[in-house]
Amino acid sequence: MILDSKIPEGPLAEKWEKHKFNVKLVNPANKRKYDVIVVGTGLAGGAAAASLAELGYNVKAFTYHDSPRRAHSIAAQGGINAAKNYQNDGDSVFRLFYDTIKGGDYRAREANVYRLAQVSVNIIDQCVAQGVPFAREYGGLLANRSFGGAQVSRTFYARGQTGQQLLLGAYSALSRQIAYGKVKMYTRSEMLDVVIVDGQARGIITRNLITGEIEKHAAHAVVLATGGYGNVFYLSTNAMYCNATAAWRAHKKGAYFANPCFTQIHPTCIPVSGDYQSKLTLMSESLRNDGRVWVPKTVEMAERVRQGQIKPQDIAEDDRDYFLERKYPAFGNLVPRDVASRNAKQMCDEGRGVGSTGLAVYLDFSEIIKRTGAEAVSQKYGNLFAMYEKITDEDPYKQPMRIYPAVHYTMGGLWVDYNLQTTVPGLYATGECNFSDHGANRLGASALMQGLADGYFVIPYTIGDYLAQTPPKPVSTDDAAFATAEADVRGRVQKLMSINGTRTPDDFHKHLGNLMWEYCGMARTAEGLKFAKAEIQKLRREFWSDLKLTGSNDELNQALEKAGRVADFIELGELMVDDALARNESCGGHFREEYQTPEGEALRDDENFAYVAAWQYTGDNQPEILNKEPLQFENVKLTQRSYK
Repeated sequence: MILDSKIPEGPLAEKWEKHKFNVKLVNPANKRKYDVIVVGTGLAGGAAAASLAELGYNVKAFTYHDSPRRAHSIAAQGGINAAKNYQNDGDSVFRLFYDTIKGGDYRAREANVYRLAQVSVNIIDQCVAQGVPFAREYGGLLANRSFGGAQVSRTFYARGQTGQQLLLGAYSALSRQIAYGKVKMYTRSEMLDVVIVDGQARGIITRNLITGEIEKHAAHAVVLATGGYGNVFYLSTNAMYCNATAAWRAHKKGAYFANPCFTQIHPTCIPVSGDYQSKLTLMSESLRNDGRVWVPKTVEMAERVRQGQIKPQDIAEDDRDYFLERKYPAFGNLVPRDVASRNAKQMCDEGRGVGSTGLAVYLDFSEIIKRTGAEAVSQKYGNLFAMYEKITDEDPYKQPMRIYPAVHYTMGGLWVDYNLQTTVPGLYATGECNFSDHGANRLGASALMQGLADGYFVIPYTIGDYLAQTPPKPVSTDDAAFATAEADVRGRVQKLMSINGTRTPDDFHKHLGNLMWEYCGMARTAEGLKFAKAEIQKLRREFWSDLKLTGSNDELNQALEKAGRVADFIELGELMVDDALARNESCGGHFREEYQTPEGEALRDDENFAYVAAWQYTGDNQPEILNKEPLQFENVKLTQRSYK
């Protein structure tokens, strides 16, 4: 299949404005005749549902939570980017575009990224109007701070709880439309399949997580906003509930899956402390503004720290290696996440890691506390410091934080064109569940920007172009395609319940996570990936023959929920390995050890791999077909990334 990205003609800066004029419109009186399903109520989904309802469409919104405001967007901490240039430090729409393209290691579409940078300036105005309490300077102007991968301050924030405040803004807009009756909210409902009628998405099949009831829902279009798949690694910064099921089931119905191996490892997370953990805790990248990353200069001194013989604050300055500042003087501690993560791993691999496991580096705030005082630091990071102390029982005001990289965000996802439509007509993907605008690495504070851009400012325009060409007659669940999809879902549930083996879903999930982290994590090799593929195939066979579930389908059954998600993770994990094996280069978060510069940086192969890898499902236990969308760079020069 030829992938048509539908990128508009014309100069980069004019593409979006011209496209908005050229798309077909649905007149206001007709909008009320169209139904749209939105799955997910985070920033992308909540913003999309509220905006589409405000326009006049009838919206059905779904979340597996008990409230839309429990979506995982609430966990984002550090901020949201926008090219406002309030600091007058040289920022611009083009600079945000350039930083994002470069930060993604030149593996993203220019047109999409430029639109994201353009729209970013509107997002802040929208959110301020909703009452989002962004931090402000003394005079009342909105404050900005810097983030990794940029040399300007463009990140708007609300202490360390920016995601929560932005989600409450979207939730207020959504609640208004629920009260008006334009949005019908379905809580505790999990999407288990998409329904295709005559080649177009016309609805979804869900399971009521309280009663177990399988339900059918019809609409003229379906918008997925269901987040990323980081939990394929078991341990990640994602909430335990986060999963890939909605996107994966859409993939199996014809939506191509793009760049699945592009996963982001976040450099500042609280290190693993034991086998009992079910998730990891993120420490915002904003901390790298004022915290300095270091390890002891020698293996011997690091060993003394690990043994508890000396404390970090007892180590003299001359005996500390501020390795990011040493290696990347231009950006220092604010290098992009993939660069910071790989360097932290390298320090630990050399034996200079700290903490009881040796898998940690220090993030030290002593200098900023000495310069400005603890109260000033608390004003910016207080809730993050309190969270760290509560988890570790260590006071970061008095001793450095211990951090280590962890799986955080996924740049891969469902392939979409410029209109955010997948390869299935009428099926759209927004936010983290599409393959996004971030290339092979997401810059910090760009996820919130993309989610709200897609929800508030892109999908309301582009979905209208599709609906204007769709007859407004009602869509019914009486179509035979709904009965077939429902039967498939019931059959799958029954199959899971009937295995009656010995291993729990969590047991399989941990096994998969270990394989993914070890062989498809921060560093990959062809040999390791081939081993992982064989092991995942073996794990999949064991899953379908030895899974143990308790309870029944006709009730609240979290083991059954988990089993369905783990089954999808196993299949997705194999595709991630295939994608990593097919991409014989290093770029951003995809680091193949065979392809690196003499200095240990990611070595791209633009001649052979400057494309989006879009995988096509061909059937159970069948190899997927790789389709390629070539990436054209007309406005930025392809160069070896350097942050020195």
